[in-house]
Formats: sequence, structure tokens, C-alpha cells
Amino acid sequence: MRRKVASRWLAGGAAVVAGTVVALALQIPSASAATNLSLGAGADGSSKASGTSYGNVIDGNASTYWSPSGSTGTVSVKWGSATTVSSAVIVQASGGGSISGWQLKNYDTGAVLASGSSAPSTINFSSTSLKKVSFVITSASGTPRIAEFETYSSGGSNPTTGPTSGPTSSPTSNPGTPTGAWPSSTGSVNISGTVNVSGTFDGGMKTYCCIGDGGQSESQDPMFKIANGGTLQNVILGSPAGDGVHCEGTCTLRNVWWNDIGEDAATFKQTNGGTSYVIGGGARSGSDKAFQHNGNGTVNISGFYLKGSGKMYRACGNCSTSYTRNVRIDNVLVDDIDMLAGINSNWNDTATITRVVVIGSATICGKYKGVPKGSEPSYLGEGWNDANCKVNRSDVTFR
Repeated sequence: MRRKVASRWLAGGAAVVAGTVVALALQIPSASAATNLSLGAGADGSSKASGTSYGNVIDGNASTYWSPSGSTGTVSVKWGSATTVSSAVIVQASGGGSISGWQLKNYDTGAVLASGSSAPSTINFSSTSLKKVSFVITSASGTPRIAEFETYSSGGSNPTTGPTSGPTSSPTSNPGTPTGAWPSSTGSVNISGTVNVSGTFDGGMKTYCCIGDGGQSESQDPMFKIANGGTLQNVILGSPAGDGVHCEGTCTLRNVWWNDIGEDAATFKQTNGGTSYVIGGGARSGSDKAFQHNGNGTVNISGFYLKGSGKMYRACGNCSTSYTRNVRIDNVLVDDIDMLAGINSNWNDTATITRVVVIGSATICGKYKGVPKGSEPSYLGEGWNDANCKVNRSDVTFR
């Protein structure tokens, strides 16, 4: 879907939001390269917990992970020859300890490339040629679980974080078990058009509102448009929210809440074969679907709460390009929905689903026959534990 962007920009990369100039991370996109350099690389580390592997952080599968033997440890990505790296993405699997201290180090020289005191996601640093880069966990509340250690060849120095006047603590990449509780807003920000985001935008748990008409028209602009590799976190979308959030490439949505879904909560348009992440957060009051997957690659949804909607996820069944699309859904709570995931089995889509709680009744994995643009997909039925619907009945609890 193409949209006319309604944002207004000032020199230096600032947006006009309700008459206020708000600095955004526009000049330096994080993880903007299409290729995850960790795929096909090697991995090692300082220690590993029983049943985990260093190689799990470079396999492109967020359902596998590495853990150290205790609360601290190191995992590294390595190459046979010098490789230029300037950004990394750390993805935690659910169920592990929360990281409270870390360093990213050039193993070749021992230089610290970046560090932090809360769980990281996208890490940007000065472009560096190296053969091995290490993620060092210096403190954590328990034993962390690192699902992916992605590396990219372009990025830059640390981007400016979002629109808050002071630092805002980021939620952990481990979102915890969703309870259905809704967060409190810390304030309101009125916007009149799409906010473009590169790098990390931290909304400080303020409510952003309002564009669009709250209806189902696909001609509405998105409230947030995220560049490839960007992160939107700690944001509440008020109502109306237009066409929600558009991810132009791979993205991370962390602790994002939709008071009213409107048309779609988020649309994933990536075409680089990568993975986008929805970590924590929630959405309610949707007529159709929450997450629309128009591009290719994978959408990974964990720790999410959805109430009152048609579907949590739908792989586009009649877009202009008939991609194979994949979704991983883990540790979610849904209430009053029709379907958890809708995929196109004739295009070899897959849905891997674990740890789902359903209040009421719902189809868990619905299979469709994808069709060319301009036609309507036909519903083929529900799948369980097959080539497309990778879900066991024991992974779903109905209440």
C-alpha cells in the first residue's frame, strides 16, 4: 500500500508535532543494511547453559537461543576474514533473566564499541573492520536467553532517542507473560500527520493522537512510518490512529499499545527476507486484523495482548507480489478474536505457534489459497501440526 506522507520536516531532522519541534533519529538509520552478516558466520562464547548453543544466535530462528551458564557471559559472532560492522541487533527469547549491564566489544582489539545498563535492542557504533564481535553480559537478574545476535554493515553512531525530555527506561526484550492489563498514559502528544522514524523512537508511554477517521479505509496515512531497521517503543496510539504503523523494512515494535486498531495496527512491508519483531504491548477494538504482512521474511510476535479483533496476524493473500511469508507467535493472550493467524498454504507460508491463551474461542491457524491482486483469497480450513501450521493442541489453552 502506498501512502502520501503528511509529515513536516525542519532542517537537521526534526518533526513538527503539535507545534513543537521534536528531535528524532533521522540522519542515522540503525541496521539499515538488508543483509544480516551473522547468517553464515561462526559463533562461540565463554560458556553455555545445558541445552543451548552458540550457533542458535546466528541461525535466524528466534525460537532457539543461547544462555550463559550463569547470569553473565559472552557470545561472539566471527568471520574468516575482516568484516565491516557498524550495527547489531540483540533479540532476547522469553523466559530468561533481564539484562542490566552489557558491552559490545571488538574481540580483535578488546575495544568497547558500545555499552548499556538496560536490555539492548538495536546497537549502533562507529563502523569497524573486525573478525570477531562479542556481546558481553556483565549483569542480569537471572540467566538471559539470547535468541539472535544480528550484525549489519551500515548504521552509525548512537541515534538520538525519542521525543522525551529526559531518559526513558526501555522495557526488556523479554516482555513477560501478558495479563490483559492496559498501561497508563504519561501524557498526550497531538500530531497532524505521519511521524517518520529512523533509529529508535522512545515515546515515554505518551499517547499519540490523532489522524485518520478510525474506519477501515486503506487510503489513510500511518501514524508512524519506520525506516528499515528502526525501533518504535514505549508508545500508546490513540484513536483514531489512521493506518497504524508502517514498517518499510524490518523493524522492532517494543511495548507499543493501540487503544483502537482502526484499519490495521501495523503493516510489515519488508522485502529483504529478514525478521521484524513485536515484543510486548497490546491492541484492542479491531474490525479485521492487527498485523498485516505484505512483504516477505518473518514477523515474530511475543508477549502480546489482543482484545476484540478479527485476526492477530494475516499474511497478505492478494498483494501485488506473492511472497512466501512466515510468522512466529509465542506467549500471547487473546480475547474475543476470530483467528490467531491466517496464512496462504499454496505459497508455502508457515505459522509457528507456541504458548497461546485464548479467552473464548478462535481459529488458531487458518489456511487460505492466495490469489493475484484484485481477487479474493478462499478459506481452506484450520491446520494443526502440519507443514504450514506448526502448532500442537497442547500449546493452546482455551479459557
